[in-house]
Amino acid sequence: MLTKPVANVMRGHSSWVLTAIFLHAPVPAPAASPHPVRAGHAMVASAERVATQVGVETLKAGGNAVDAACAVGFTLAVTYPQAGNLGGGGFSVVRTADGSVYAIDYRETAPLSASRDMYLDAHGDADDSLSREGYRAAGVPGTVAGLFELHRKLGKLPFAQLIAPALKLAADGFAVAYSLKSSLEEERPLLGKFPESRSLFYRGGEGYGEGELLRQPALAATLARIQRDGPVSFYDGDVSREIVRAVAAGGGIITLEDLKTYKPVWRDPVRFTYRGREIYSMPPPSSGGIILAQVLNMAETQNLTSMGFHSSRAIHFMAEAMRRSFRDRAILLGDPDFVRVDTEKLISKEYAAEVARNINAAQATPSGTVGVTIPEAAQTTHYCVVDAQGNAVATTYTLNGSYGCGRMAAGFLLNNEMDDFSAKPGHPNMYGLVGSEANAIEPRKRMLSSMAPTIVVQDGKLQGVLGTPGGSTIPTTVVQVLTNLIDFGLDIQESVDAPRYHHQYLPDQISVETNCVAADVIAALESMGHKVVIDDEVWGDVQAIWFDRELGIWVGASDSRRWGTTAGY
Repeated sequence: MLTKPVANVMRGHSSWVLTAIFLHAPVPAPAASPHPVRAGHAMVASAERVATQVGVETLKAGGNAVDAACAVGFTLAVTYPQAGNLGGGGFSVVRTADGSVYAIDYRETAPLSASRDMYLDAHGDADDSLSREGYRAAGVPGTVAGLFELHRKLGKLPFAQLIAPALKLAADGFAVAYSLKSSLEEERPLLGKFPESRSLFYRGGEGYGEGELLRQPALAATLARIQRDGPVSFYDGDVSREIVRAVAAGGGIITLEDLKTYKPVWRDPVRFTYRGREIYSMPPPSSGGIILAQVLNMAETQNLTSMGFHSSRAIHFMAEAMRRSFRDRAILLGDPDFVRVDTEKLISKEYAAEVARNINAAQATPSGTVGVTIPEAAQTTHYCVVDAQGNAVATTYTLNGSYGCGRMAAGFLLNNEMDDFSAKPGHPNMYGLVGSEANAIEPRKRMLSSMAPTIVVQDGKLQGVLGTPGGSTIPTTVVQVLTNLIDFGLDIQESVDAPRYHHQYLPDQISVETNCVAADVIAALESMGHKVVIDDEVWGDVQAIWFDRELGIWVGASDSRRWGTTAGY
């Protein structure tokens, strides 16, 4: 049965159309997809043109991939307020030229006075407005500490130099692009509720026109303090006091002690192999790397190529693998500093083979009957950097919903990441994800994420860097980009642009983007017992860099259905 979704996971528009999809035969790459960007030395891919250029210029000035990643992150906080941020958090996976791989977690944490029932009403039901809008929805921000720590360990240029482009753009202003103009109009119902956001983004009721300068003096002042004093100003100085004053006046619970005690964490990356490639991604408190490993490990038990690109057989198997992986997410995953997560077991080939054996090749498995065999949003943005020395960074960071909680402090927007906790076991968050006790709210705990910044290595050499925003669709999107490349032979731009499908256990349905599959494929899936939901929105905003071994150059792609930019030299 074809239906429209109750809620869209992402917002956007689609211009990429598959014109010929057959039930079991591979589909040739579509001519409509543009050519990938090519570069002989280094490359940057991000969701916003100015930030990408800042990254390239940082590399040209002698910076390494980590320097460029930090510069891009601070710039996006100015030019991409939908998700670029100082007031949110995220994850970075880094591979250095000597082959070492690192993962840094600067996810937000629950404030010290947070409690497991803080978003329940008098009847014990979850009140979504409390966890999604206003200061009370905000977790303790981690981005500034995370980028500083990333640079401290692996950067090269002075930290102050990396903030300079963002500071100049905030103080002098930048030309508002059509994408930002449209986004601000779309989010007026949220941002218009709050005086500080309304004053900055709508100037007394009038929105910004395309090409007009957006100046952010309060943000510039904050960036200047960070440039001068480092993260201490943000976590134990003038900026922290401004944050706490604003949050307290608006009914939030972040305190000076919360900020002062926040620390980013270095973690061991998730590592697994897929068809001869080593793949590295983010471990808990992100579920992204585990889901990526589980689905690809199950896919490796099959010959996807012979099944055919976007055939009913391939989509059925992959949806069943996704269903089982998201079941594990709902029951087993949380902050590893608070709950035991058996990551090695969950990402093992043996576990995947055991789970895959229970997939019926001809029939859907109702989600309610899927068990686990071992004990127990959206606005995010991703960017990639590869430098001439062979260092690479994959970063995904976020405010959660578009423009976060809608409220500002010290010139920047705060996140609404508290919604990523389980406000009540079994109650879905804004992405429809359910959780259990493992992801219940506790002070200083990090909420579960789906982010999956990913690095691919082949024969000991860097092969690719990729990731995407998209809430719950993040890991399934990365899975499909990789299988498009490895199993179906699409080039990097075609792999990024191809419409996508998704299953997340609950609701029990396969969601597909418009033009993803043909009517006869949908009919075949429905005959297997699947409910298929057509979503006319675009999921994610993939940024990817891949090494073309035949040409000996880097090729990169930003999702052509969005507004990102890839550039290099």
